[in-house]
Amino acid sequence: MTVTTPSSVGEMRGLPSLGPEGTALLRLLDDTFEGWGVYAGASPMTMPPLLPAADLARLDYYDNFPHQAVVAAPLDLAARATSEFCRESGCFPCDALQPASLGLPSASCYAVYIDHQGREVADDTLVTVVGWCFRKEQHYEDLRRQLGFHMREIVAIGSRQHAEAHLTAFTARINAFAEALDLPLRREAACDPFFDKGSSKALLQRLTPVKHEFLYEDLAIASVNTHRNFFGDRCGISLASSGGPAFTSCVAFGLERWLSALTRRYGSWSAATAAVLRANAAGPAI
Repeated sequence: MTVTTPSSVGEMRGLPSLGPEGTALLRLLDDTFEGWGVYAGASPMTMPPLLPAADLARLDYYDNFPHQAVVAAPLDLAARATSEFCRESGCFPCDALQPASLGLPSASCYAVYIDHQGREVADDTLVTVVGWCFRKEQHYEDLRRQLGFHMREIVAIGSRQHAEAHLTAFTARINAFAEALDLPLRREAACDPFFDKGSSKALLQRLTPVKHEFLYEDLAIASVNTHRNFFGDRCGISLASSGGPAFTSCVAFGLERWLSALTRRYGSWSAATAAVLRANAAGPAI
């Protein structure tokens, strides 16, 4: 049974659309995950959809994730006489563009760290955001793998203990929600190269994974991530209590991937929506 409603062209390009039922379920899931964060004490924030490429470069983003990176550039109006949009290829030529100084982030949390740069924070700071994220993929597949998608994150900034406790609490929350949904998930260690491959931090990452994913079948739909004090150090985020660099961790939910998992599990938008409503009603109070 087909439950997605993307256009075939949009789906091939990793840009499928959602109809009313899919949109309603996406909003229900996002409200659910945001509610978890707010109950835990997170401040909801709205972040910009693009970030300065220079800021992302300072966080080693283009060294660690060049295969996912997508950038944006305005048109060079002075070059329009000789370099115009090519209808045959469907592209603007490179010499028709100004330098690409804007990056489209692959995760919502980057904007949070950049927004907090140079600031002091309390040991128990929590922020929750949802945003459009962008990843260049080798191939795109309906709601499972997209060029542009929504990611809800709940981000901890503060002491080491706070960052670690955040992941412990939300790991339990995700497991309980999956059980209430009757959605079998498995938790697996993954690797995000936040650190230079030759550094002592990279060795520590190999010994102690910094990322665990929650997979439905072969699809990661959520993750819990610790960055130790990497972003606190790079962004100059300091602890008000000690003056040292803050530790960070985040919990991430790929909303369209949840849609894919739930509709594969239940077979229709209505059945998937009913399952989420039941899980919310039966789950622990927030």
